[in-house]
Amino acid sequence: MDMKVKRFNRTERVIGTTCIYWLQGRCNRNPCRYLHSETPSILSTASCRDDTASYHNARKRFHISSESAKTLVRRKTGNDMFPPKHTTKKVLNRNMGDDRERTQVLPQKPSTGICKYWMNDNCVHGDQCRNLHSWSYGDGFATLAKLQGHKKLVTGIALPVGSDKLYSGSTDGTLRSWDCHTGQCANVMNLGAEATSLISEGPWIFAGLPNTVKAWNIQTALQLTLDGPKGRVLAMTVGNDTLLAGAEDGVISAWRGSSKSNSPFELVASLRGHTKSVTCLTIGAYKMLYSGSKDQSIKVWDLDTFECKMTLNAHTNEVTSLLCWDNFLLSGSLDCTIKVWYKTEAENLEVAYSHKVENGVVALSGMTDPKNKPILFCSTRDNSVRLYELPSFAERGRLFAKQEVGLVDIAPGGLFFTGDRTGLLTVWKWLEEPKVAASS
Repeated sequence: MDMKVKRFNRTERVIGTTCIYWLQGRCNRNPCRYLHSETPSILSTASCRDDTASYHNARKRFHISSESAKTLVRRKTGNDMFPPKHTTKKVLNRNMGDDRERTQVLPQKPSTGICKYWMNDNCVHGDQCRNLHSWSYGDGFATLAKLQGHKKLVTGIALPVGSDKLYSGSTDGTLRSWDCHTGQCANVMNLGAEATSLISEGPWIFAGLPNTVKAWNIQTALQLTLDGPKGRVLAMTVGNDTLLAGAEDGVISAWRGSSKSNSPFELVASLRGHTKSVTCLTIGAYKMLYSGSKDQSIKVWDLDTFECKMTLNAHTNEVTSLLCWDNFLLSGSLDCTIKVWYKTEAENLEVAYSHKVENGVVALSGMTDPKNKPILFCSTRDNSVRLYELPSFAERGRLFAKQEVGLVDIAPGGLFFTGDRTGLLTVWKWLEEPKVAASS
């Protein structure tokens, strides 16, 4: 996209300098130009690793180095634990006149929540407000564009091959196309019903509607209706040359290419096993499909045979999102956890780590930043999206919205997208670090 980058209207941080007022426990600036820690922040310019990475969110694959994978599995056994909730450090107890070590809990940083009065343009505290006056915090990314037009929740985006348009679907019953160069809405299509999911594969766009999937080929202008689902189609993905759609009745419909003249798609299977709505789908290694449901379970399916290979029952509430990270599976739930699953030597999937969040998880997505570090996006029910660096789950930043963010997705070129219940679709971009010219 050629849309002009809009940088954050915030104070630049002074790298490596600790705020003296924070040390005294009385800094009232948020954000503050200086560090609120006695060690360099993870948001500062850390050294770049050589790990290669790419994400997989429904249709995209994400790889990490073998060393990072080993680190995560070691944490399962307790030999390399994740950081505790409170930051601690070892200091010498010189006031005691000896060299005994004691543990000091570092002071908590000021609020990282957005000011709700500022959101409504009526905060009277200005720069003295302890809450954020910004739609995000964190370094290295910026808002590229805000696409306004939908009236309800944005449920999916599509970037079909051969098109210079971005497509978005919404529960307001419309499919909008946006010019990637200007950010202007180019067309609005009335779908006649709410679109609860939207994806693309090659030149095809697929929209999940009640009891059906609508398909468009942008190269041939062919339009199709794929029958089979019962109820709203809440999740779709493509893998192993198969289109898969999960619906409210708990059944996953599967279509494959057909030589029949009346339709290029043929319903080849209905995957039954969930007892409630299928809410999320993702494709993993070895032609495996993972499905999450309101019945609190995750099922693993073989895409060659369409058989259910195993059922995972670690969550205690609705499973809302699934993401494949190399040979790991990440699952988000309204039980306020993100679970990381790994395959054992016995070919079973077990939880390697469970990360707790303050509110229920709505959506997961991920990509790598310009330094090739894997970043996990986690939307939660407090109208925010947290950015975590993997495998440490160290928070890199946060995005805010007026209402719940139901969509988090990624695109080539360092772009990522958030869509909320107001109908706003925001385009974000990682900022490339300036390259230093080699000296002669």
